[in-house]
Amino acid sequence: MRPSSASPAESVSPDARSRPSAEAAIRSLDERFSVRRDDHLHAPGVVIRPDAVQDALSYLRDEAGFDHCSCATAQQYEDRYETIYHLKRYDDPTAELSVVVPAPLDDPASESAAPVFPTAGWHEREAYDLIGIEYDDHPDLRRLLLPETWQGHPLSRDYDRDRPQIVPYTENVNPIQGDDREGDTLLLNIGPHHPATHGVLHLEVTLDGEQVVDVEPDIGYIHRCEEQMCQSKAYRHQIMPYPDRWDWGGAGLLNEWAYARTAERLADIDIPEYAQVIRTMAAELSRMLSHFLAVGAYALDVIGDFTATFMYAIKDRERIQNILEDLTGQRLMFNYFRLGGVVWDLPEPREEFFERVYDFVDDLPTRLAEYHDLLTGNEVIQLRTVDTGVLSAETAKAYGCTGPVARGSGVDYDLRRDDSYGYYDELAWDVVTQPDGDNFARLLVRLREIEQSARIVEQCAELLEDWPEADREIQANVPRTLKPDDDTEVYRAVEAAKGELGIYIRADGTDSPARFKIRGPSFSHLQALPEMTRGGYIPDLIATLGSLDTIMGEVDR
Repeated sequence: MRPSSASPAESVSPDARSRPSAEAAIRSLDERFSVRRDDHLHAPGVVIRPDAVQDALSYLRDEAGFDHCSCATAQQYEDRYETIYHLKRYDDPTAELSVVVPAPLDDPASESAAPVFPTAGWHEREAYDLIGIEYDDHPDLRRLLLPETWQGHPLSRDYDRDRPQIVPYTENVNPIQGDDREGDTLLLNIGPHHPATHGVLHLEVTLDGEQVVDVEPDIGYIHRCEEQMCQSKAYRHQIMPYPDRWDWGGAGLLNEWAYARTAERLADIDIPEYAQVIRTMAAELSRMLSHFLAVGAYALDVIGDFTATFMYAIKDRERIQNILEDLTGQRLMFNYFRLGGVVWDLPEPREEFFERVYDFVDDLPTRLAEYHDLLTGNEVIQLRTVDTGVLSAETAKAYGCTGPVARGSGVDYDLRRDDSYGYYDELAWDVVTQPDGDNFARLLVRLREIEQSARIVEQCAELLEDWPEADREIQANVPRTLKPDDDTEVYRAVEAAKGELGIYIRADGTDSPARFKIRGPSFSHLQALPEMTRGGYIPDLIATLGSLDTIMGEVDR
């Protein structure tokens, strides 16, 4: 049975079908820029000159239709620096292209992609901060995660780890200093330890009177070296516990799948069908766990509703956590997926497990009706969220937004359908979109996505309940030690609760990655926050930030 929403083939617009393929785009680039090939496992790759970045990317965006800069990965080799721009199409993410830009060791610089893809702005700032690559024509090239006074670049090969760091306090500069408008300006710090920022996020807000004229998200307060820890661990078992910790809101199983999908493509591992169904059911339970926290916390952000909506959400999360605890043995940091499948089968007695699942999904429509009464039908919520925090579809794409943030702006993009994996293409479900792009639309998308997740969970449970016992294979036969070929590269992504969660891995012939890059959706969404809040008021800013449902664990990686 196909999804009731458009299948991947059906979801591609006629314009997309008329665009050149990745191979044709490469041939055209070769004619213009004399490029060479550098294929990756997931996509064809092309190497371009450092001084041709903007021209090449402009062609790929405007004429070849590669309008989604999903991620940018930077790294240093023994003989060069390198930036990789991972390009896709919003209307067909299976069309992928890796654009590789090398830079010499003695002059690590290239053109910035930010004038073409604004979302590349933060990725390049991170690369400059941690690796030392400079990007010409970048609109704001300065450190992103570390203080401006930091000495050296921690991920460069010649970084002196023993060098002392002195980080003095320097006064913030008013970003509109010298503006001749009438009225007074004020720099207001929100966070990094403020309930409305949902973690250690610092917002430098410039006000003109009561209106927001500039917002600078200041990140990096909990940089935990997740990527570097993964680079020091073995593929087979040691990396899998880490993805749960990138999103402690409950979406850990979706994060585990992101790593599993990438490493399984790297090692050419096929997953048993039975294990795919279990993964799909567990992932959607995890998505609901995250969305319930998002809508419950949003009520707390916008109308201070703790006793009703927030506690309702916590109660429903507890029911899901009980199911997932039965399945995985854990309540939050699940560590249930394994390369090749899952760690163990459904709990015994199976009848009791399925009964708990069915009881939850059967009761959900009544519960969701109460959420709509408390939230979407609430006049105060409507006043605070309708027509505030507006993000147009074009701006959402420019900043690489995905998930409920993009779908709330009418961008019909969901990797579960458009680049299908697991068992999604065998089930009936819908991709939820809303056209308005405001805070209310993003809230509505999450509530309706809970309904769709419940549909998926119920269908998976029915399949698993009737699955022949002799065919319940939970893991593929995976070698004890995985050592992918040297210089093999892959980027894969899944539809996590907050959007596209991708991972880039470069192998070096050992049992650990040489480069492990995490593409967290919250990273791109925070970069778009200024576009959504200028001209509004402080209450609008708080409502907009909450509507993004960011998690700092996948931002400060």
